[in-house]
Amino acid sequence: MLPQDLHIHSTWSSGDASVVPEQTIGFIADLRHARVAGISDHFELVGEDFFEDYSREVRAADLKVGMEIDGHDWVPAAEAAEADYRIFHCYDRDADYKALNRLVETGQPVIVAHPNALNTNLYRVPPECLVEINNRYIWRCDWRSYYGPFVDRFEFVMSSDAHQPNWLNQTVARYVATQLGVREKLLFGP
Repeated sequence: MLPQDLHIHSTWSSGDASVVPEQTIGFIADLRHARVAGISDHFELVGEDFFEDYSREVRAADLKVGMEIDGHDWVPAAEAAEADYRIFHCYDRDADYKALNRLVETGQPVIVAHPNALNTNLYRVPPECLVEINNRYIWRCDWRSYYGPFVDRFEFVMSSDAHQPNWLNQTVARYVATQLGVREKLLFGP
C-alpha cells in the first residue's frame, strides 16, 4: 500500500479523454491503494458551480479533496473553493508564477504538478511549494538534471497522476525519487 496518492482523477474530470467511465470516486475509494488518497479533478472541468457537490462526494468516500488548476486563469475561482490541497499547472509564464505565489499565501498545501512536462522554471517556484514527481510524466525529461539541482530546495510528493485505474501506482516515480535521494513529504496522517 502506498503512503499517499493525492493526484488522482475521477469521472468528474469528464472532459479529459484519459478518464474512463469506470473511474468513479466510489471505485477509487474501494481500491484503498494508499493510506491517504485524494481526488484532484481538473477544476476547469468540474466547474465552480459544481465544486461543492464534487467535494461532498469525495469527502463521503473518506478521501481528501483536492483540485488541479490549469494555470493562472483559474486561480481566482479556485481560491474561493474549499479544498484540502491544490495541484497547480505552472507553465513558464509570469502570470503563472504570480498566481502560484497567490496560492501559497492561502496557507494550504500547493503541489506543482508535472513541472518537467510543462517547462516550469523551478528557480521561480516558491520553496514553500511541494514539487510532484509523478508516474505519468517522469519519462519526458532527463530527470536527474531537471530535478537534481532542487532536491534541497523543495519537499517532494510522489503521485500516480492517475487518469485511468491501471495507473494507480507510483513505481517509476518512486524509483526516480530513490535515485535522487528525495524523501517523500506526507501531507496528511501520521
